[in-house]
Amino acid sequence: MTAERIGWLDVQELGCRLAEAHPEQDPLRVRFTELRDLVTALPGFAGDPKGCNEKILEAIQMAWLEEKEG
Repeated sequence: MTAERIGWLDVQELGCRLAEAHPEQDPLRVRFTELRDLVTALPGFAGDPKGCNEKILEAIQMAWLEEKEG
């Protein structure tokens, strides 16, 4: 996994990294509060933990699901 710095709007990259970091997780069963915490814990994440909203989290969740089903 690369340590390149990413932020909230790097939706596809976040989805890829979440799929790699949490292969056992079902993205559709993760609450948005938990998803926010999983994203902020990723190596290289440089966004403000309070800098996201439901729309961004939903996009990340869908990118994660696509990557997992990929």
